[in-house]
Order: sequence, then C-alpha cells, then structure tokens
Amino acid sequence: MASWHDTSRSVAERAAAVLAELTLVEKAAQLGSSWERPSSRHTGDGDVAPMASAFSGRGLDVAAADGLGHLTRIFGTEPLEVSDGVARLRASQHRVVELNRLGIPAIAHEECLTGFTAFHATVYPAAIAWGATFDPDLIDEMAQAIGEDMRAVGVHQGLSPLLDVVRDYRWGRVEETMGEDPYVVGTIGTAYVQGLQRAGIAATLKHFVGYSASRAARNHAPVPMGRRELEDVMLPSFEMAVRLGGVESVMNSYSDIDNVPVAASYELLTHVLRERWGFTGTVVSDYGAIAFLHLMHHVAADLADAGRLALTAGLDIELPQTVSYAPLATEVAEGRLDEALLDRAVLRVLEQKIRHGLLDPGWDPEAQGDPSRDLDSVRNRDLARRVAEGSIALLANDGILPLQAQTIALVGPVAAEPRSFMGCYAFPNHVLGRYPELGIGLPVVSLAEGLAAELPSSLVVTAPGVPFLAEDRSQLEAAVEAARKADLAVIAVGDLAGMFGTGTSGEGCDCEDLSLPGLQGELVEAVLATGTPTVLLLVSGRPYALGAYASRCRAVVAAFMPGVEGAAAIAGVLSGRLNPSGHLPVAIPDGPGGQPGTYLAAPLGWFSEGVSNLDPRPLFPFGHGLSYTSFACTDLVTDATEVDVAGTVRLTLTVTNTGDRAGAEVVQVYASDPVASVVRPLKQLIGYVKVALEAGQSAEVGVAVHADLFSFTGLGYERIVEPGEIVLSVGTSSEDRPLEARITLTGATRLVGEGRELMSSTTVRTA
Repeated sequence: MASWHDTSRSVAERAAAVLAELTLVEKAAQLGSSWERPSSRHTGDGDVAPMASAFSGRGLDVAAADGLGHLTRIFGTEPLEVSDGVARLRASQHRVVELNRLGIPAIAHEECLTGFTAFHATVYPAAIAWGATFDPDLIDEMAQAIGEDMRAVGVHQGLSPLLDVVRDYRWGRVEETMGEDPYVVGTIGTAYVQGLQRAGIAATLKHFVGYSASRAARNHAPVPMGRRELEDVMLPSFEMAVRLGGVESVMNSYSDIDNVPVAASYELLTHVLRERWGFTGTVVSDYGAIAFLHLMHHVAADLADAGRLALTAGLDIELPQTVSYAPLATEVAEGRLDEALLDRAVLRVLEQKIRHGLLDPGWDPEAQGDPSRDLDSVRNRDLARRVAEGSIALLANDGILPLQAQTIALVGPVAAEPRSFMGCYAFPNHVLGRYPELGIGLPVVSLAEGLAAELPSSLVVTAPGVPFLAEDRSQLEAAVEAARKADLAVIAVGDLAGMFGTGTSGEGCDCEDLSLPGLQGELVEAVLATGTPTVLLLVSGRPYALGAYASRCRAVVAAFMPGVEGAAAIAGVLSGRLNPSGHLPVAIPDGPGGQPGTYLAAPLGWFSEGVSNLDPRPLFPFGHGLSYTSFACTDLVTDATEVDVAGTVRLTLTVTNTGDRAGAEVVQVYASDPVASVVRPLKQLIGYVKVALEAGQSAEVGVAVHADLFSFTGLGYERIVEPGEIVLSVGTSSEDRPLEARITLTGATRLVGEGRELMSSTTVRTA
C-alpha cells in the first residue's frame, strides 16, 4: 500500500507523500480540468459560460494524460438521465485513473445555484428567494438535500453559493444573490455552505469579490470601488462563510477592481483570503477567468503569462478546462515560475481529494454514484414548497386579499409560463432552451393551473397579453377585455431568465433601467384603465420600479423566482390558505432610473431636500413584508447604556401577534452611528430573527450584539470601533423601526484584529 493510502496518517502527511512522487508535468496536471461539451446539433445554440464557444476542449485523453484536477459538469451541460450521467462520470473517472501513473481520480464539480443543475432534478427557488425567507435554518436544510443528491451520483463539489451583495438592481445576476445587505447575504450564505458540506459536497463561494458592483451594472464591467466599500460591504459575507462556515472552496470574480483583475490579485486571493481569514481550501477560477487576463483584461502578454499571474496570486485550479495552466510545467522548467508556487497549489488540490476519499485504499470508479437516484423526490418537493412559501412577500393590500370566489382574469406573461419561476442556472432555462423538444423536463404547474386548483369555485380566465420581452401586441386587447369582464384582475408580470441576453434576467442579461421588461408596463396600464380591481403580482429575479402603478392597485405581491412549487405557493398566498411571511431582500424602486441605490446609503446618498430634485427612496424598502395578521414590537430595553468598545450589549423586546390568525414576523435590528470619523450608512442591519406566533401569542426576543458589529474601516484603512453614541433601532423593515435605544461606547478607539465577531446572537422565548 502506498503511504498516501494510509488513512491513519494526517491529510497533510498524505498529500506531501503524493507530491513527493509527482513529476513536474504530473504536478501541473493536478491543477487542470476537462470539460467535454456535447457534440450534438445543439452545441453553440447558446453558451452556458462566458464565451464558452471560443474555447475548444482538448478532449479527456489529452487533458488527463498525466492526471487531472477536475471533471467539469458531467451532468450539467446536456440532458442526461441519472443512469447515463453516472455511467459517464464513472467512465471518465476510469479514464483519468488509467491515464495517470499514480491512479489519482479527479474532483467532479457541478452547479447548484437553484438546486443540482441536472436533468429531472428539483428546481428550488432562486437565491434571491432564499434572502426573502430571512430563514437561515430553512436554507441550511434545503442545501443539505441538494448536497445529498449530488453526492449520491458521485459529485464532490458544488459551485454555490453566490455571496455577492447587490449594489445595482440592473445587474442581471441579482437573481443569484441573496440581496442587498451584507448581513443577510452572509448569514444565509453561511447556512447554505454548512448544509451543503454536511452532505459531503464542497461548497464554493462566488464571486470573490466585487462582481456585483460593476460600472453601470454591465456583466464583467470594471468595478470602481474604494477600499472601505470593499472591506465594509463586499467582503463581510465571504468572511462569514470562510470563518464561520468553514467553506472548502472559493471562486474568483471576473472583475477588475481599481484596475487589478481579481484573478491576478495576490492581495485578495492570498493576503485577504488566506493570511487574514485563515482559508485553507482551494481557489478555483471562474470559467475562462485565467485566459481572460490575456484575452480581456490585457494584463498578460499571452496565455502562459496569464497562468503565471494567476498561480502566483493564489488561484489553484483552472476551470472549466486546462488552457492557461497547460504550460505551467514548462514555465517552471525554463525558470519563469517558482516550483514552490506550483507545489503550494498542488498540495491544496491533493488535500481536498484526500478529504473526499479519492485517495483512500480501494477507491473504485465503479462504486461511485447511484444510477437509480431520484433527483426530484417527495422530500425535495416538500423543501422547495416550504422555501417558496416562506419567500413570498405581500407588499401592499387594502383588504382585497385574500381573494374571494369570483371571476378572475389572470393576465400577463407569467400566467402560463412556469419557467418564469426558475433562475438562469435552473436546468430548464440553463440547458433545455437548446432542446425545445424536451420541454421543462419536470412536472411543473403553471400559475394559471395553480390558481384554478386553489380556487375551484372561481372562474379563472387566462390571457398572457404580451410576451416577456418581444414587442408583440397581438394578444394585448384580449387580455384587456378579459380584465374588463372580470370581477378582479391579477396581473402577473416579471422575468423569464436566460443567459447572455437570451432572457430578461440572468447572467449577461443586464438592463438599462428598471422599467418592466418589454411591453409589460403597457399591459399593466391598459388593465388598470379598465377600472377592474387589480392585484399586481411581480415574479422576478430583480426588483422593478412599480411606482407608476402601485397606488392604483388594490394589492401588490412579490415572488422571487419561487421554483417548481411556485404556482401553489403563490396561489396559496392569494387565496389566504398561506399567510405570507417573506420580506424584501432588495428594495422595490419607485422610479426606473437613478441607479444604483440600496438602503445602505450615506446621508447624502439618501433624500436631501434642497440638494437634488431626485429622490432615491424606494417605493417598498429593504426588509418590508406584510401579513394577513398584525404584529407589534414593544418594550425594547438594553442591559446597559454604556458599553465598552470591546463589550457586548444585549437587547430584549416583545413581539406580539395582535391579529386573528397565526403568522410569522421578521424582527430586524439596525445600528446607526450619528458621528464617526468617516461617513457611515444611515442605518445598517446587525441582526434579525423570524418569529412564528399564534394569534394573540407573544414572544420575548433577545439579541446580543458585540461591539465588533459597530466596527468600520477608519481613516487609516484599519478596522476600528470608535467611542461615542450608537443608535439601535428595531422594527420590521429598514424604514419601519419604531423602537429605539441609545448606547454610548466607552474607552479609547480600538483596533479590531482578525477573528472579529461577525454575527449577533438571537433568542426567542414564547409565552
């Protein structure tokens, strides 16, 4: 038995033993990958990665001739039955093992942004809906189910979650984020990491870092960001998932921040990630990102130069296939690259393979994967349903909801298109768009079908009116007539996700402003003009401006790409069977322009009367969400009025369900720093908890907040806690904070070292 097969030895010892046996060429091979894209007539009908058609794979036999780091998306690139995918993965692993001298298998990775991106796999709500639940425990449970499915078919690594914080709603990938607040993104993202990794799948944080703050919200555009915004807004969510979640892998951002591409940034990939935070896993490239250093950023003279830059910065593995890392052995042999840098990355890859059992004695490709695994199980559907139900947000309601039995005109493009419930990385949108003969690949009920089933005594008349994006008015009048004849109209508008301009939302589907896509705004105006009482339903991956319509609608509901169980969840909220409990992870703008803008605004970034004629305040603020019952937050007290700059303050309050039915409220705690040495946000979320209560029931909510949560990047670019007043406010949205307490931080300004407290702790005690 080889020494590296000895499971009694430490992971580091085993990895070092393998490394000592590898030749220079074999070392370099461990940092590469192979992506065998389909060779059918559908190839090239639409890329599933940026410029994917510009890179031709070398074929597995060439890529794995001396070993291989990763096998790329065996299941996620074309429609394969589970048995066929398992067989293909086994065959690929057999070939990898046969081709390299030491018989080292490859890590198999897949996408899992809305569940396992595979044919016939459950499509869960998009990540923006996870944020709307404000329920980390539920997302942890969902992630574990996703991970268990992936592990059951032989996968080792999932390329999720996305921890980018939204800075501009026009960005196409807003749907893949968990919202505009670092604390929500960090807490829910960390929960996802923990659930996925509990199932044996290495989670991958992306996109580290800055990707969501591109200029004008254009995909891959430069990020003009100062160090304070980077440190205080963009990095904390990643730090949470690294330090608290123990994430195993991180993926670089395509972005260049202040003119330095992240893929070539030693500062970010090594100093911040490893030296400051203690990350010990692997850094993988976003697809093509290393080659882009030469092809797009123009900071490398050729592909070999790009490979040297990335490896030196701390990027370990090139995905989705070996391009810029192919010359690494030659670069070392000819003295242009230090072999120690190569060894550093190879050790990280080998350690990951050892942790996942790939170098255990007796590992056999034939034993990997269950060809009979049901990827759309009853358990999956139950979880998808619960996440969808917990994410739907009631934004306005004059009492017309819940709906009563009557004639209902369901109009809008969402009505009959269940793919609108899914994100751009859901298999039906991501891949099956190139295979129209296969349909969605899952049993999914449309909103029209779901509403008809929910309200059997009502007559539901469906008319799409207009497409999602195309300028086609041929069915507009029919929809208006249906609304005119009905007792009530439900206008279902929003997004149909796609990739690189093929959808209204999704990767590479950015927008110029936040008007409803295509002619959907015209449809809303035409229906409102009939005078029929109207409920506006937004099913989308980003917020759209609703200020032109909301005051004329009787109710407004937001459902953020709620997945395969979305129709029943939406219909249940409209009927009143379900009491909505979702809250906005992104604000809903009033007007379509004036971007970017989120609730994390400095004083001059908010409304300033007499300074500008433009009012950036939203129509519905971050954190907002109504219910069919009512809640009251009362009796806020703190355990002290003076707290040391290294101390902890404890808040308690009472939340009561003052209505006549059970429901759940999201109690939110914000902090404000009235006077600081640098400009601070007017308010920032530092804690939240979702509290479920029966009618008339109360609960005592406790929140312990360490002074580290009041810290920020000071004048000297060091993280500090300053003495002085802090205002703590509690409520149910960023703009509805009726309870307030003031504390004074005492002592001298404190430098906050690495390892700071990142989360508050909450307790709920029901009466």
